[in-house]
Amino acid sequence: MIDKTFESLIEATADIPDGASVMIGGFGTAGMPDELVDALIARGVGNLTIISNNAGNGETGLAALIRAGCVAKIICSFPRQVDSHHFDARYRAGEIELELVPQGNLAARIQAAGAGLGAIFTPTGFGTQLAEGKETRRIGERDYVLEYPISADFALIRAHRGDRWGNLVYNKTARNFGPIMAMASRTCIAQLSEIVPLGALDPEAIVTPGIFVQRVVQVDRRNVAAA
Repeated sequence: MIDKTFESLIEATADIPDGASVMIGGFGTAGMPDELVDALIARGVGNLTIISNNAGNGETGLAALIRAGCVAKIICSFPRQVDSHHFDARYRAGEIELELVPQGNLAARIQAAGAGLGAIFTPTGFGTQLAEGKETRRIGERDYVLEYPISADFALIRAHRGDRWGNLVYNKTARNFGPIMAMASRTCIAQLSEIVPLGALDPEAIVTPGIFVQRVVQVDRRNVAAA
């Protein structure tokens, strides 16, 4: 019997080691798997390479992971916002490395990894510092930059509902990077608001098939401390 359900957040993240590469879903706070990130902090995992849309907001989620000193490098599109003070402080102190990737390129490179592509050509970044040292090519009437796929050891994502096979549906914009990160990681861990019986999900509504998800854990957001 296939059952990818884990009873606790700590159990679901228990084998994420120091130095791992970890994709973290979310667009700002929408879809951020805060409780899975908290489990990493509780375990004291360090020297992580994080791939995410931004570098954390306020005091929770990815921002808390950075504050705790768990992150050595971050690959993202928007490292600085009005409330990204933890990243800003550590970056200025030379305690965290940044690889800046335009958002379209970030999504395309993650998608490329999930699709098994060797590389992609994109016009974004051509003629800027982001293209320095990279192969360029003129295709038709446009100039392109060669970019390589971005994959990760683990992906931490948040979905709305799922079943024990790992089939997932999302809540509106909380979907964002979750589906492509699930495809581009070796181990995808999804925190869910509800785990439902097999057959309860409308097949037409399933966005991420269970083949891309290795673990699911239900999170009662009213009782996170006990999870």
